[in-house]
Amino acid sequence: MGIVNNTKDSFSGDGIGGDVKAAVRAGLSMFDLGADIVDVGGESTRPGAVSVPLEEELKRTIPVVETLCRVHPGRVSIDTMKPGVAEAALYAGVAIVNDVSGLRDPRMREVVAEHDAAVIIMHMRGDPRTMQVRPRYRDVVGDIMTYLEARIDEAEEAGINPRKIMVDPGIGFGKTIDHNLEILRRLREFKMLGKPIVIGVSRKAFIGKISVLPAMDRLPGSIAAAVLAVREGANIVRVHDVEETASALRVAYAIMTNNR
Repeated sequence: MGIVNNTKDSFSGDGIGGDVKAAVRAGLSMFDLGADIVDVGGESTRPGAVSVPLEEELKRTIPVVETLCRVHPGRVSIDTMKPGVAEAALYAGVAIVNDVSGLRDPRMREVVAEHDAAVIIMHMRGDPRTMQVRPRYRDVVGDIMTYLEARIDEAEEAGINPRKIMVDPGIGFGKTIDHNLEILRRLREFKMLGKPIVIGVSRKAFIGKISVLPAMDRLPGSIAAAVLAVREGANIVRVHDVEETASALRVAYAIMTNNR
């Protein structure tokens, strides 16, 4: 899953700044370079980020997804916490709603169900403004699984197709570096939820703390984390550097399966 951030304040240094044409070019290029899905967002969810007004987020995302969906139908995702943005994107042809707030808003559950869309339910502690303020867990994996299980139950009760639900433990969203590393080591435990696992490690701060590198220079660490996540059961990896990650995963897959 390639990431298109049409924002001005992305944590990863890849924010396009609201330029719709540049965002479309970035998305089309990611498909050409090997992305199976492209995820389009118009609101930064970096630690400390403030919410973007609905109209602004619509302006940043809907023209982008409309074009990408025409060229690659069924392969575009919208990254949003707002039901209004999700609904407009689904009408534009988007197939997946990627909600970092974990479908907390009942209206978001209704929108996904009404459109029979696929959804990614992510774990986040608090919201982007507060999530990194002293995050604590009794058992980080167990606590996240309990949270995701409850959100899955709510989603299915709202009418969302159980076969179209994916889960994301939310690396970096209200977690310390030790929490993130433990989640990745124990990622296979999330298989007990019975849903495909999405993981986003690309250019994250924990990689920077280990490698002592800024966001734009974290490709080697991002690839290492993505490959190990797939080995531990991740079904989808959400990445900024599509070509390099896809190539690394092809080699890793050949080694793990003896199948080229």
